[in-house]
Amino acid sequence: MKNDKLKNQYRINEQIRVREVRIVGDNGSTVVPTRDALNMAREQGVDLVEISPNANPPVCRLIDYSKFLYQQKKRQKEMKAKQVKVEVKEIRFGPQTDEHDYQFKLKHAREFLEEGNKVRAYVFFRGRSILFKEQGEVLLLRFANDLEEVGKVEGMPSLEGKKMFLYLAPKKAGAQKKSQQARDREAAEAEAKEAKKVQAEPKVADTETPANGGLLANAKISADALKKLTETED
Repeated sequence: MKNDKLKNQYRINEQIRVREVRIVGDNGSTVVPTRDALNMAREQGVDLVEISPNANPPVCRLIDYSKFLYQQKKRQKEMKAKQVKVEVKEIRFGPQTDEHDYQFKLKHAREFLEEGNKVRAYVFFRGRSILFKEQGEVLLLRFANDLEEVGKVEGMPSLEGKKMFLYLAPKKAGAQKKSQQARDREAAEAEAKEAKKVQAEPKVADTETPANGGLLANAKISADALKKLTETED
């Protein structure tokens, strides 16, 4: 189905019924009567493919149609692969969430934002807990404040039924600050790498210790040799 849709997107050869077309290629472009363009395609054993029908005159290429469709399909696949898929991750709180649970969810929300995902945090009010909606709003505002380094608020907390929502979007990569967790991880990796590098270096003898025949020992030998030479000359 996808190939049929792509194939029907372009007019080729006799389907092109305008008076003249612009032929584009590696050597530039030229405007010629459509009949001449069709003759050129036949002589080269290719097709006349209309790639820009809204131009004046329409723009065409002389190319094998199957090859052209393959190129278009490949280009679409590459563009799709480059698109960043943004997911919306949910974080749920209760109106009286304890500190340990709050920190646990804060950590996950930070990771989601650093990965480029959006976060939808909400407080769920069960039964009479709706009386604590102000407490839920305070919790969400604190949540947004604790994530201000990596996320931006897309709207103030709003109550929808029994849930109060807060939406956070990741900040641009260029403006993002690294989290403490990320900094600690990078520091640990750098330290491990340096330690591994030191272990891999060959052991070098101490040239400054007399016991190992270092510089002082060499100096003593040279002095003795000079003294002996002097005595011989005398």
